[in-house]
Amino acid sequence: MGEPIRHRDIKLEWPADTRAAWQSLKPEFSAACNGLSLGMPYGEPYVMAAVRGALGEIDDPHLVAEVHAYLEQEREHSRQHRRFNDIITAQHPALKRVEKWLARSYRFLQRRAGKRFAVAYAAGFEATAFAAARWMDNRRHELFRGADPEPATLFLWHLAEEVEHKTVAHDVWASVDGSRFRYVVAMAVCFTMLVWFIFLSTVVQLTAWRRVLNPVAWFRLWKWGLAFAFEVMPTMAITALRDHHPSQQADPSWMPMWLASYDPIANTIPNWDAPIDEYLPAHWSTARAG
Repeated sequence: MGEPIRHRDIKLEWPADTRAAWQSLKPEFSAACNGLSLGMPYGEPYVMAAVRGALGEIDDPHLVAEVHAYLEQEREHSRQHRRFNDIITAQHPALKRVEKWLARSYRFLQRRAGKRFAVAYAAGFEATAFAAARWMDNRRHELFRGADPEPATLFLWHLAEEVEHKTVAHDVWASVDGSRFRYVVAMAVCFTMLVWFIFLSTVVQLTAWRRVLNPVAWFRLWKWGLAFAFEVMPTMAITALRDHHPSQQADPSWMPMWLASYDPIANTIPNWDAPIDEYLPAHWSTARAG
């Protein structure tokens, strides 16, 4: 059994001069992450409603407790991303149109796709997020070096908690449905929506920054996109196998350790690129010293 799922109300202070292009060394990375962020206040409530709606069919008290903890984390993610999205859409009003399309897409799924599909979508959503965490964990220095601290913390903290609750939506789906076909279809829909809305948002921002025709920008985006696909696609295939469980997949090496350094009194976490001794959990530091 892994570490318990915790609610962390991360304190993020957004300066008045927060930039949409918060990664100045690689602004196209900022644009792609901002596109991902735009979808969180729409996708996460959809998967939360699906998992919450399945609680009445779950008999396992341990899973019920995990679901409630999972919902707390997801609610906090959605809240924090909405705050950040207000900042970037104020700078790029055209992104509000993308938000409207996101809202319509999830309303359509909620009305037409059904409860079983929604639970399968939630499981696929979390499998995709876990793959994204593994991909970004290994590339954090390449992608975030030189980035503004608040957005970097937002995205890395979110993905680190996706690792922490990686089994919950899968266990709910397995308990109330378990249809592999529905799971594969839902995960494909999830991945397609993710890619499409990130692409739209990125084009809007690169156009505003006069980088939409920049070959370096598109080279980087294709490089990251292909690398991400090579991480996500095998994960999607593995999770669709019979008898697979997310607990069988190795967690990223750095994210859980960094997340363990959260200060529940100050609601803060050390900078992601701080020296390792600043975010080693106290009991790990003691054990290492011994």
